[in-house]
Amino acid sequence: MEGGGASGFPFPRTVEEVFKDFKGRRAGLLKALTTEVDKFYARCDPEKENLCLFGLRNETWQVNMPVEEVPPEIPEPALGINFARDGMEGRDWLSLVAVHSDAWLLAVAFYFGARFGFDKNDRKKLFKMINDLPTLFELVTGTVKQQPSDKSTPNSSNRNKPSAKMQHRQSESQTNLPKMPPPAEQEEEDESGGEGEDDEQGATCGACGNSYASDEFWICCDVCEVWFHGACVKITPAKAEHIKHYKCPTCSNKRARV
Repeated sequence: MEGGGASGFPFPRTVEEVFKDFKGRRAGLLKALTTEVDKFYARCDPEKENLCLFGLRNETWQVNMPVEEVPPEIPEPALGINFARDGMEGRDWLSLVAVHSDAWLLAVAFYFGARFGFDKNDRKKLFKMINDLPTLFELVTGTVKQQPSDKSTPNSSNRNKPSAKMQHRQSESQTNLPKMPPPAEQEEEDESGGEGEDDEQGATCGACGNSYASDEFWICCDVCEVWFHGACVKITPAKAEHIKHYKCPTCSNKRARV
């Protein structure tokens, strides 16, 4: 499987490279468990041999048998995920696969860290970068928490706050600005000179995990209240104008039979 070395891709050797590898594999797994769940379900035939779900660094995924080499080039995902597919409710099965996928992502990241001699500070930095992202389990089950605090986000209740598309109608000069926490400078004043760390952690996309930028279109799910880049969920500002009640891919898939 794609890992490094023999696969033609160099192993990530710095904290930034390992985190980039982590995000790529995570994005691929998230597609398998949400937007491409029907394809993933079909490939997990219980009649086949042990199968694993692999997330690849190029943001794609594969369902395949484990590699034959012992020990493997990188840690292996959970074995035999296909056997439980028809013995559980679809939602529970996906949640189980998501948990094992989260564990695998951490194992791969810290394998690289151990192999290339990350010290205590490097490991701490890597874990913080990873921990700022919601887990696959949280995204698949819809249990990810909205991180901006009430005091930094006016009209915090979902019923009272305007949707992202409504904010586009309020001002043509702010067509790319959804409702988000105030800038770091304003946050620091409200916090009496705080470091603004919560602001950095709160304004992230629920799909890709990247931070908020004022020149990008964002939209909020009216069910789980998680923010997403429009590009990550394939919603444009024009489409948003015609959506009265937006549901993200995770919330939409909850009612779909997998």
